[in-house]
Amino acid sequence: MMLFYTWSNLTGARRRAEGPPAGLRRRIALLLALVIGLALVPFAGLLHAQPEGDSVLTLIVGEKTHVLTHEDLRKLPETSFSTTTIWTSGLQQFRGIHLRDLIKTYLPDATELTLIAANDYQITVPVEDLALDGAVLAYERNGSVMTLRDKGPLWLVYPYDLKSKFQNEIIYSNSIWQLERIIVKI
Repeated sequence: MMLFYTWSNLTGARRRAEGPPAGLRRRIALLLALVIGLALVPFAGLLHAQPEGDSVLTLIVGEKTHVLTHEDLRKLPETSFSTTTIWTSGLQQFRGIHLRDLIKTYLPDATELTLIAANDYQITVPVEDLALDGAVLAYERNGSVMTLRDKGPLWLVYPYDLKSKFQNEIIYSNSIWQLERIIVKI
């Protein structure tokens, strides 16, 4: 005679036909999700990184559209500075191009710009009101290309700590992040 013990024999509980107990199924599902999640961590940056050749800024001038890539922007004179902002903690290092260089190169007759973010937030500003001596279209922050998750692909920033004229509500409201499009009025 062979003795065969099952869980239900030992506990007196009846085993359901659909598989392991619900608690065990939950633990297996959680463990599987954790393993898959950890396996994808090295690739997470690829989901949000902006490749060099992809468009980062669209300029709309009347019926004409100019699509610019990181490579196009890097052909313009580059600038960098460190400053604090009201939206971040600590000193931030920005790298990008002066807005005045973008205007001079691509939009020489512009009188007014409507800057539009990925979430459709927009500002419309006469060119002479943009404080062009400080306005920088930043594409890097703290040594990394900015993604949508960290206020990229472009963020219009100013050296806020440099001059008191960059520390007011107008400049702060002009400091649009996740910038993707500029509509130009001539």
